[in-house]
Amino acid sequence: MFFLLVNIPANAKWSQNGVTIAGGNGYGGATYQLSGPRGFFVDDDQTVVIADRSNNSIMQWKNGDTTNGQVVAGGNGEGNGLNQLNGPRNVVIDKETDSLIICDARNRRVVRWSRRSGTTQGEILIRDIRCYGLAMDELRNLYVSAIGKHEVRRYQLGEKNGTLVAGGNGKGDGLNQLSGPTYLFVDRDHSVYVSDNNNHRVMKWVEGATEGIVVAGGQRAGDALTQLENPNGLFVDMLGTLYVADSWNHRVLRWTQGDKKQGTVIEGGNGQGAGTNQLIYPVGLSFDRHGNLYVVDGGNERVQRFSIE
Repeated sequence: MFFLLVNIPANAKWSQNGVTIAGGNGYGGATYQLSGPRGFFVDDDQTVVIADRSNNSIMQWKNGDTTNGQVVAGGNGEGNGLNQLNGPRNVVIDKETDSLIICDARNRRVVRWSRRSGTTQGEILIRDIRCYGLAMDELRNLYVSAIGKHEVRRYQLGEKNGTLVAGGNGKGDGLNQLSGPTYLFVDRDHSVYVSDNNNHRVMKWVEGATEGIVVAGGQRAGDALTQLENPNGLFVDMLGTLYVADSWNHRVLRWTQGDKKQGTVIEGGNGQGAGTNQLIYPVGLSFDRHGNLYVVDGGNERVQRFSIE
């Protein structure tokens, strides 16, 4: 996620019925479809940019046009050319250069594509990394989760090796370890929140810390309110409230600062299905500046927007 300040009231509620703003027309490669959508970014004008994994592309869906998206990176078949992507997992927008930064997962690289018209290829920023999650802070430091090395590193743009900020002590469930870290969020204090997917927990690593703090889950896999099962997308608002896409429980949970023991279901949790109040394997999660909630509903090949009430 990009550094974004969203002020959401502690007792906020959202519509229980989502509106499909991208995809939702089955699995496929047409401009009105998504295939295996993963991480995404909501821009200031509510434009949504999505890593469309199985189509090897980044798709942009403009606010108000829920019929068709447009390819803004990749889309030239599976491959490792500079004009291609292979299984992209995540994307953020670098406002300073008006470019997309993409985890090009199966090519084991992080690439940057300009958003300016006429761009036909990207440039490689980081090589030989089995990346998954991306985040950027207000200083334009880039944070990348390396799912194979069970660690998160911070990079100044142009830097090749980065600085370890979470994990890096082998695969495990110790407080200084991660197991399959996926999505990331960085707050204004530069604390890094990590979806520690295989450990069914969310970890917070304060800047400079050598171990993390469990801020959600960590009670083995399960569907109790104290548990998560393969968590993915994350967001933290200005009050420090944590929002988590609890993928295998088909729901979105809110964990408030004062209650680290259990979360509250705010969307989904109504069984697997394609109904407007249902989710199947939600993965990406974000908010716009107004506090509306966006969820990449992976199993339904769509992005849902839930309006704040």
